Amino acid sequence: MTAFPQGTILGYPRIGRRRELKKAVEAFWAGRSDLVALEQTAAELRAGTRERLAALGLGRDDSAIPESFSFYDQVLDAAVAVGAIPSRFENLRDADGSIGLPAYFTIARGEGERAPLEMTKWFDSNYHYLVPEIGPETAFSLSSDRLVREVEEAVAAGFRTRPVVVGPVTLLALAKASDDAPEGFDPLSRLDDLVPVYVDLLARLRAAGAEWVQLDEPALVSESLPASVEQLADAAASALAIIGGASERPSILVAAPYASLEATFSVLVAAPIEAIAVDLIRGGVPVAAAGLADKVLVGGVVDGHNIWRGDLAAAFGKLEALRQLGAAQVAASTSTSLLHVPHDVTDETKLDTRLSSWLAFADQKIEQVVTLARGLSEGRAAIQSELDEASAALADRENAPGVRDGSVRARELADSDFSRVSYAEREIAQQEALGLPALPLTTIGSFPQTGDIRRARAQFIRGELAEAEYEAFLRREIDTVVELQEDLGLDVLVHGEPERNDMVQYFAENLDGFAVTENGWVQSYGSRATRPSILWGDVSRPAPITVGWSTYAQSKTAKHMKGMLTGPVTILAWSFVRDDQPLGETANQVAVALRDEITDLEAAGIAVIQVDEPALRELLPLKSADQPAYLKWSVDSFRLATGGAAAATQVHTHLCYSEFGVVIDAIRALDADVTSIEAARSRMEVVTDIAEVGFDHGIGPGVYDIHSPRVPAVEEIESLLRRAVDDIPTRQLWVNPDCGLKTRGYDETTESLRNIVEATRRVREDINVAV
Repeated sequence: MTAFPQGTILGYPRIGRRRELKKAVEAFWAGRSDLVALEQTAAELRAGTRERLAALGLGRDDSAIPESFSFYDQVLDAAVAVGAIPSRFENLRDADGSIGLPAYFTIARGEGERAPLEMTKWFDSNYHYLVPEIGPETAFSLSSDRLVREVEEAVAAGFRTRPVVVGPVTLLALAKASDDAPEGFDPLSRLDDLVPVYVDLLARLRAAGAEWVQLDEPALVSESLPASVEQLADAAASALAIIGGASERPSILVAAPYASLEATFSVLVAAPIEAIAVDLIRGGVPVAAAGLADKVLVGGVVDGHNIWRGDLAAAFGKLEALRQLGAAQVAASTSTSLLHVPHDVTDETKLDTRLSSWLAFADQKIEQVVTLARGLSEGRAAIQSELDEASAALADRENAPGVRDGSVRARELADSDFSRVSYAEREIAQQEALGLPALPLTTIGSFPQTGDIRRARAQFIRGELAEAEYEAFLRREIDTVVELQEDLGLDVLVHGEPERNDMVQYFAENLDGFAVTENGWVQSYGSRATRPSILWGDVSRPAPITVGWSTYAQSKTAKHMKGMLTGPVTILAWSFVRDDQPLGETANQVAVALRDEITDLEAAGIAVIQVDEPALRELLPLKSADQPAYLKWSVDSFRLATGGAAAATQVHTHLCYSEFGVVIDAIRALDADVTSIEAARSRMEVVTDIAEVGFDHGIGPGVYDIHSPRVPAVEEIESLLRRAVDDIPTRQLWVNPDCGLKTRGYDETTESLRNIVEATRRVREDINVAV
């Protein structure tokens, strides 16, 4: 076995400190640059990352630096590498059977009549991965040598890096059956056909100079996948027996982040692999198992999920406990890839210096790993000063003003605050108050954030545009959006949210207890990145947030205008949240602030209020035993936020890009009057779950996939609508896109919405005839 480094990380942000990859990729998509320029930018980013990680203390030649770059998504990378692409994209292969970068992007984003791969959340994170489609017809073969070339690139630059690839069990466990597969087909049944391709890939990586390879197998910690824990464990044992038994391969590290391995740990210990990475932030130190004497245990003791500096002394204690298991070596690492956190705290010049001292972004986490690695090599005394500094920062944070606010904690809640009158009463009151047609047409909230909007916002922030001028600009944008919706024939309108940079950050900027960053970008999916806010203290609302813009928009139309709020669970999920109290307690503080906002919106005459919760499924724990408690507090926080609304006020919520069947009971328990959900990309699969559980509230399964540049044809939308009408009573159905329109352009948005209106008109005609 080649020696393993004393400290490493499981992955690093790949979009660039200033989102250089995003800009290069989108320029290529738009035709403003060519493939050569895109490849050059990517190569420069990879080279810069290697140099940066080495400067922070990771070794240049000991496989400490992970080769974890991706142009779009690591699951798509693995699927393309092994040729697992749907038949609708087969003709995009090059003459030699390989899948080039243009084809890769087409698979991710779709083109014309070819729908892209479905997208959903990566375990319990806000990262979205592309769902492979695999059937009996899928012909596995090594179809991309990109990772091999990146290893060769590193070697040529003087680095011995560790290539990272999603493992075969996770790739299949996350896949869905292809359209060509028979009913009931399980992609995991193709494991024996897939593993030889991984053996081939590993041999080529070794020939390119890789001494270690990292197989990411987070499926092994999850109890929320279609496959059972026992099936996943058996699959891992089978796959690793073949991969580990191959003669031409690098040493293998299997990483299983996001929760504890538990029973599956013994399977990995027994497998012919050299190292196992365990998540000691979301999981505990595993139970000793026979066979560890020849294994490296990589302890994920630095939190890759959050940005707090944390308790470094406790982290080192976990590594010392790991040593007691009798492994050949213990190494320090992050709990997950650092793709979930921003690059560098020192980039944040406007954050309060005291708050900054409590934080660790990716680069600071690497420094922590390097410190812990030195402690493993030289003993605790060698790093005692660093441990003490981290402990002092933790104590300072605990006692800082605002972390605990007596006035926030003094507000008492009653059981009655968590519920409204019955849905039957509300439905009657809302029918009378709103007077909507069958299949009401609406959108989710945001309209395109144009270049003009972004420039005006930047000018206002820089002081180049006076507040009055900026607000006048925003009113003109709202006027345009309202007029467009009326011209199209939508029934319930939105103001388009031009004043909002982000659906969470906008509220964070207006609530006490939050801070926002300048450069804290984190990849959400593909070329999209967000700047999660930092929820560091007790939360309160000093003043109304949305009322002014909502009432202005309502004054421009006789139709109903939705008030738009982001729900408490999503505000938590898409922020970096304090870790010093239970999440449910923090969620209730946010919920109380939103409850007060709803009261003010009602008083201002807003009769329809949407409280978005797209992240409800995202935070669901991976372990079954932990799920009921999460679902209880997450549902309760939403009900607390909306529980004061009058019967005639129609409360909407929105959820997207998650497997809804898993949380359908929780969605029903939210007790929203109308729930809009992603359904177009999965081709209305979710309506089966809705019908089976007898969901009786309003439901809007999306008919337009806004994460693709495709404009869906009228016939395509009509087909989706008719499937929904077949399974769900018409009185419940709403018609809407999958998600907000912020990321799209106006031309495609207008054309798509026009097609939605026409498709709805056709279905309405048939409904009227049937009646």
